[in-house]
Amino acid sequence: MIKCIFIGLGGFIGSICRYLVGLAFLTASSAFPISTLIINFVGSFIIGIITEFSIKIVPINTNLLAFLTIGICGGFTTFSTFSLETINLFEKGKLALGFAYALSSVVLCLTAVIAGKCLIRYIAH
Repeated sequence: MIKCIFIGLGGFIGSICRYLVGLAFLTASSAFPISTLIINFVGSFIIGIITEFSIKIVPINTNLLAFLTIGICGGFTTFSTFSLETINLFEKGKLALGFAYALSSVVLCLTAVIAGKCLIRYIAH
C-alpha cells in the first residue's frame, strides 16, 4: 500500500509538471501538437536515465523507483493525449500530419529511452 502512496505523490508532481511544460509550448496557431511531443520525448529520456541508473550505478529502492518512474514519469508523459491528438488529426482529414506526428512521437521517444540509458552507461564506466 505504501508503494501506491509513492506512485500517487509522483503522479501528482508529474501531472503538474506536464501541465506547466505544456503551457510553455502552447500556441493556438500550431496544427502540430509539439508540446505533447516534447513532453513525451523528455519523459522517455528521463525514464531511460532513471532505470539505467538504478541498474548500472546505484540500485534504487523499489518505492522510490515506483515514485520516479510510474509516478512522476507516468504523470508527466502523455501518451493518452498523444493518442487522442493523433486520432483527432485523422478525424479532421489531416492524415499525413497524423501519421507524421505518430511516427515522430514513437521514433523520438524510443530513441530518448535509448539515449538516457546510453548516457548512464557512459557515466558508469
